[in-house]
Amino acid sequence: MNILTLLPFIVLIAAMFLMTRSAKRKQQQAASMRNEMQPGSGVRTIGGMYATVKEVTEDTVLLDAGPGVELLFAKNAISAVLSDDEYNRIVHGIEHDLKSDADLVPDDASSLTEPLTGTDESDAAAAASDDKPVDFGKKDPAEDKAGDKAADADKADVTEAADTTADEQPKKTDGDSDAK
Repeated sequence: MNILTLLPFIVLIAAMFLMTRSAKRKQQQAASMRNEMQPGSGVRTIGGMYATVKEVTEDTVLLDAGPGVELLFAKNAISAVLSDDEYNRIVHGIEHDLKSDADLVPDDASSLTEPLTGTDESDAAAAASDDKPVDFGKKDPAEDKAGDKAADADKADVTEAADTTADEQPKKTDGDSDAK
């Protein structure tokens, strides 16, 4: 046999070997990660739920998902064991590495609307913003009643116009005609 005829089979076998080796390595890492779980560590399940490990047995894990909520999962259902910082950041929104409080964005927009002191532009902007009231489409009840009367008059005009056009058009019948 020629070596060139065996080359595709050798390449195929080598590729299969490399793929299975990397898959085995990933499975071993996942198994060691699951074996390192301890009570109190934060985990993410394969369904995307975040919880705290309460108890670990040989095949199962008891998770605390909230006050009074305990869930029993198989160890294989744990997709990741999270560090304390990452778990607190995801679940509670707590960041430990904040540099300063001055860099934080305020919860309201009051700091954005306060005029700057000592500038002519802020005085001009404040004067310009008070010139015209903004109409949000809300009307007073007195205006609504007047608007309703005008709308009723418009509807009456439309129905009269429809009646006159209906009279001008020939009427349709069921197909019986007097034509000879």
